[in-house]
Amino acid sequence: MSTTPMQMSEARRYQQLRAHLSYLKLNDAAEALPRVLDQARAERLSLTAALERLLEIEVEATEARRLSSRLRFACLPEPWTLPDFDFAAQPGVDEKLIRDLATLRFLDDASNVLFVGPPGVGKTMLAVALGRAAVDAGHRVYFTTAAELAAKCHKAALEGRWKTCMNFFAGPKLLIIDELGYLPLPEDGASALFQVINQRYLKSSTILTTNVGIADWAGAFGDATVAAAMLDRLLHRAAVVGIDGPSYRLRNHQNQADALRTGVNARVS
Repeated sequence: MSTTPMQMSEARRYQQLRAHLSYLKLNDAAEALPRVLDQARAERLSLTAALERLLEIEVEATEARRLSSRLRFACLPEPWTLPDFDFAAQPGVDEKLIRDLATLRFLDDASNVLFVGPPGVGKTMLAVALGRAAVDAGHRVYFTTAAELAAKCHKAALEGRWKTCMNFFAGPKLLIIDELGYLPLPEDGASALFQVINQRYLKSSTILTTNVGIADWAGAFGDATVAAAMLDRLLHRAAVVGIDGPSYRLRNHQNQADALRTGVNARVS
């Protein structure tokens, strides 16, 4: 079978188009090109519609890669989102306030969020859910515990990397510091935490979870001056979420135990 010049030209254009897409590193568009061309013919799409569909595939793939990269950087301990939180099970949480925070407006003016309450009431879950919302919205987020932060700062000081360490913690749009007060900080831990907070003051937002009431910070951190300076910066623009309800975590464990017990009884009977 002979090939007409027009068919040769069309084949050459197709190969050139794929080569152009690959050269521009639009690899997902290049891979989707045969499918989109088939759809264009079958659905009689205009040139504009076919091109829009092809580039939409590339845009969606690029955003998926960027989201994956932001999630890896964030180091969120669980894939929790706000719909995972059972507000009915935790009456100590101001649902209206949490849903307002979930709009992420607090990031626009570099406000902070403090979750204060005893262990198990859902502080970390809510902090992570807000962090995930920020990641999904395209913001850079980083999660750490207070003990991990203090350890990293201490190691950086010993290795002469203090400025690099401070720049790292100053970088994310949202920094989540979990479990402040659960473990005693090392001797220079409170000072390191203050310097991180000071670096971010009025520039970026911080979410902090703690089981230590604000009035008790001076005693808990062993340095009233540092504690007062830290609170001054954290509370200047902040939403303080006090949670004094029942243990959310223990309730989940109890539900799992009840379900297991029910299953065992059903098999026995």
